[in-house]
Amino acid sequence: MTDLLAPLRECAESIGQAVTGRHRQGYSGQRETQYHLDLVADEIAIRILTGAGYQVISEESGVSGSGEYQVVVDPIDGSTNCDRGVPFFSTSLALMKGNELVGGVVRNQATGDLYEGVKGEGARLNGSPIQSNGQIDPAQALVAFSGFPEHRFTWFQNRGLGSAALEICLVAEGSLDVFSVAEQSALNPWDYLAGLLIAREAGAAEGEYNGLDLETPESVKRRPVVASTPELVNFYKNQWPF
Repeated sequence: MTDLLAPLRECAESIGQAVTGRHRQGYSGQRETQYHLDLVADEIAIRILTGAGYQVISEESGVSGSGEYQVVVDPIDGSTNCDRGVPFFSTSLALMKGNELVGGVVRNQATGDLYEGVKGEGARLNGSPIQSNGQIDPAQALVAFSGFPEHRFTWFQNRGLGSAALEICLVAEGSLDVFSVAEQSALNPWDYLAGLLIAREAGAAEGEYNGLDLETPESVKRRPVVASTPELVNFYKNQWPF
């Protein structure tokens, strides 16, 4: 299975090289909130991944190619950060076989750090194993949100960093305790699938606020919560909506 991730790593590295230093190019004009850098990254993803025999399901261009395996791609997760030069954005690549999530690669394109995981084989950061931190106390939890909660409840501190894939990976490595969506926010699978696989393999827990299946390649909205422990997932589910 590890060899199956090789084209994903190549793709993520090639995108990183292409977008480095190319800030403030603005919107593409083709789709709302789509940046020129999104299109640059998407072209690279399609070329490399379809060339390796994978079907690509991309936020930017839909379905390309065919193959036994599918890669669900967000070429640039955190596009506004990327365009503005805020150093927190990523490429997210989730490997699926049908509806089964089997691998994931997330590259922090601002630093070059590479997160990856394979189902049943653990998660790694730059080749070294990672594990979530085991936090169970909401009062001590460092939490990142997509969107902003409308009321304050129990946490230590909160962040809004702008790249869901990377924020979930920070839960996987133990830097964050929780990643959650606020009530007005929802994500598509390309935003979270690769990070979800990596977090699972690092021992983190997960949930979906409406009880929906997170493991899908379809273009559908989901409201995930990923946390270091089931205790924190249950706490946040009990607080919903917020």
